[in-house]
Amino acid sequence: MDATNRSVVRVLMFPWLAYSHIHPFLELAKKLSERNFYIYLCSSPANLGHIKENLLEMNFPSIQLVELHLPSSPDLPPHYHTTKGLPNHLLGNLIQAFDTASSSFSSILTTLRPDFLICDFFQPWAPALALSLDIPTVQFVVSGNKANSVAVHAFKRSGDVIQDSARDFLFIKDRILQHLEQSSGIMLARSLREIEGKYLDDLSAVTKKRILPVGPLVQDLIAEDDKKTEITEWLNKRDPCSSVIYVAFGSENYLSKEDREELALGLLLSNVNFIWVLRFPRGEEISAREALPEGFIEMVSEKGLIVEEWAPQKRILSHRSIGGFLSHCGWGSVLESMKFGVPMIAMPMHIDQPLNAEFLVEMGVGLEIKRDKNGKIEREEVARVIRDLAGERTGEQLRRKARELSDCIRDKAGQEIDEVVNDLVHLVGRKTHNPF
Repeated sequence: MDATNRSVVRVLMFPWLAYSHIHPFLELAKKLSERNFYIYLCSSPANLGHIKENLLEMNFPSIQLVELHLPSSPDLPPHYHTTKGLPNHLLGNLIQAFDTASSSFSSILTTLRPDFLICDFFQPWAPALALSLDIPTVQFVVSGNKANSVAVHAFKRSGDVIQDSARDFLFIKDRILQHLEQSSGIMLARSLREIEGKYLDDLSAVTKKRILPVGPLVQDLIAEDDKKTEITEWLNKRDPCSSVIYVAFGSENYLSKEDREELALGLLLSNVNFIWVLRFPRGEEISAREALPEGFIEMVSEKGLIVEEWAPQKRILSHRSIGGFLSHCGWGSVLESMKFGVPMIAMPMHIDQPLNAEFLVEMGVGLEIKRDKNGKIEREEVARVIRDLAGERTGEQLRRKARELSDCIRDKAGQEIDEVVNDLVHLVGRKTHNPF
């Protein structure tokens, strides 16, 4: 497709540097590129390598990758220009480097002159730069909309004490409010109305924007996922009736030593089958044997499989033996679990995750591991919640509701994108015929 053809809508998509943001942007880019949109997807070279491989395998010629080069330093070399594997103490450095790259992004905007920009709230300078070039911005929120609604409501109540559930958002309060002010009257949300209708309406009311759900944007299983692995072979040997708990905390969340040990001992006490994916920040990797309580691996050898660094999460969640997903409750993991009809055990850490956990419990598709008054995880609580999920009464209710949500997602099958396309084309038409 010729990007210079003016009948094609040309879009610059610009996510924050986290994989949890980049992946839904990429999935949305794929869907738009199939509907006469030409997409420029902008991120750091550290992120684009993986995306390039994905696009080449799937053949999306209408998506072009654009490199944004961040300033490097001894503390933040180029391989840290992403949140994947980033040590927690370097997040502030990454945000500062990202902001410093605004002048480079301005040059990209000036060169490409897209019909509009799609970005998220982490970079309020992006819609401001676009507006100076008469390029409208559409905000795309990739987190749960209970969390989004609570945060924006709290921030707009000037002078009020910020409620506990919104405190973790304070470090990005100004970014969120500035972005809302500079962007257009359309906001895209990674959701379905059938799942989050109440909170989408709340978010629309507080932002005074039209909220367009774009679906869960969970990548479909591909043939490559069918390859036999140690994990699938292990699962195939287990009871096919939802007997295994899958434990994983995403690519950007790391347990403290204390929480890791309590979780391990809770799994041991629960006496269930489990797969646990262990991850550590780049440069801080240790072996599973070093990371877990002494003798743990031997004690669970018949029931547990420890996986280091990476596992095919969607393939695991789709397996008939998986009966629950113990997770930090990042929104991407929540939506993947819903798509494959797997109830969740929530062990949230920060930012939107506690509110996502509340939402799962409200929806009847999850249980939460409650921390003690000091914010610590206790093994007895871990074991209790796992046993509840594995039990016949509570567990079957949760699995039935999870299957209903999975059916809903499957029935929608991307229908919401057509409405989004119409609104985006209309936005371009307004810009063309009635400039700001």
